Amino acid sequence: MALATVLFASVLWMTLAGAEPLPIGLPGARAFPESITSTSDGTLFVGRLGEGGIVRADLRTGAVTVFVAPGASGSRSITGVFADDASGILWACSNDLSALGGPSGGRDHASALKGFDLSTGAAKRNVPLPGPNAFCNDIAVDASGAVYVTDSAGPNVLRLPAGASTFEVFASNPQFLPPNAGSAGLDGIAFGGDGNLYVTTYAAGGLFRIDVDRGRAGRVTKLRGTTLTLPDALRPLGQRSFLLVEGGGTLDRVDVEGDGFKAVPIRGGFREPTSVTRVGSTAWVSEGRLSFFFDPTRKSQSPSLPFRIYAVPLTKEQTQ
Repeated sequence: MALATVLFASVLWMTLAGAEPLPIGLPGARAFPESITSTSDGTLFVGRLGEGGIVRADLRTGAVTVFVAPGASGSRSITGVFADDASGILWACSNDLSALGGPSGGRDHASALKGFDLSTGAAKRNVPLPGPNAFCNDIAVDASGAVYVTDSAGPNVLRLPAGASTFEVFASNPQFLPPNAGSAGLDGIAFGGDGNLYVTTYAAGGLFRIDVDRGRAGRVTKLRGTTLTLPDALRPLGQRSFLLVEGGGTLDRVDVEGDGFKAVPIRGGFREPTSVTRVGSTAWVSEGRLSFFFDPTRKSQSPSLPFRIYAVPLTKEQTQ
């Protein structure tokens, strides 16, 4: 029934899509999409927190398929995903959330960064995060091919140099720590056009700049601005501008000016959005509905199905 629903949604999308593409349905009654990324040709990849695995959506045909099967390469719940065209690798964060009802088929019990072939989905890399309680959340890649991940449970941004088999701590700051036990700290991560690295803190609602000089981390600055509501994915948009999803329900454009920032909503009304990726002049937003997964009082309830990703056209002014 779920597969039929997705195939129908794909046909409907292809038939009716006009100036603004229709939402795309995702397979899985408990998919809970957590992150979305895209390749240069516009293919979308969505990580599933609730059922594991990664879904691929082809915007040219509207076809939606499970690209990386749940449990592949020992994976559990998939959080951050990042399509790296240069290396041909689809990077993915895997975390064991089986105690909360997440998938239990994978062999991993610790947080890890997985790498899958962008063309075939075959497993290529498996790098555990350091520490017993690490939580791999989101991913960025620099021009040298080094991979950076945010650890939501600790105060660290981790770096995996190209070709390396172990992480190193790239930047650490007590401001990155979760504000309360069991809450989430570091989340979104992206390089700005200025070459510096920017990160968000989810529960605390902060945005930070990590100065980067010849590949090394420098000063960490908490940027001044309005407190963000559960800032999640961060994606580059311009020299010092980004697309940002706030879990409170909005897709924003964020502009950094000096040590401050301004967040302007592009579209609101999303139900617990989790991530965003840009394909040309369109932003695609995943709606995770994660309260149905994490909130014990909602465990017996089900969100409306299927889970969806939404297209948001961007104006010329919004992309400059």
